[in-house]
Amino acid sequence: MDSGSVALLRELLAETGWLERARELGLALRATRSPGGLLLVGTPDDEPWHLTAHLADEARFSGLSQLTPTLLRWAPPPDAPPHLRVGLDRLEQAGRGETLFVLAEQQAPVPLLERVDDARRTGATILAIEGGDRELAGLAHDAIAVPRDGLVTFDGAQHLVSAAAGEADQRPGLRERLARLLDKVSGPRLTD
Repeated sequence: MDSGSVALLRELLAETGWLERARELGLALRATRSPGGLLLVGTPDDEPWHLTAHLADEARFSGLSQLTPTLLRWAPPPDAPPHLRVGLDRLEQAGRGETLFVLAEQQAPVPLLERVDDARRTGATILAIEGGDRELAGLAHDAIAVPRDGLVTFDGAQHLVSAAAGEADQRPGLRERLARLLDKVSGPRLTD
């Protein structure tokens, strides 16, 4: 999906609440503390390659290195490049400051739920886009449920969240607010 398609989708969804939810989840992804600390995992039959690529792009374009994802694979081939052979055993080291982002359009399998629960217990933040899985939603700190017959598809929700994660912060920081206040108080600058 290109940026024009995302913009059109945002316009269509402006009044539905989807954009706000996507922004909330995108901001939660940004809270990851370090590159490689954003762990993405899907189900054995559906690894989140597409979202991994979008988040890597968003990290690069926005300058937010913490959005650089680590794709966790169920059965990585031993001869794959290092970044493509990270297995689920990486979840054993997940801890504070790291985020586990789970994508499960169908019911998450029990082994995945167990590993998600373990990662949560060791301090990782759990986020999810899920298709109505109450167990997964119950384990997640924040989750978006995507109904099968809803307004947004599972793929569309992933695009909205990844785009929101890379958006520039809309609220000005303290320095920017103080600079504006000083400009208003001191009046316009005159050059000689």
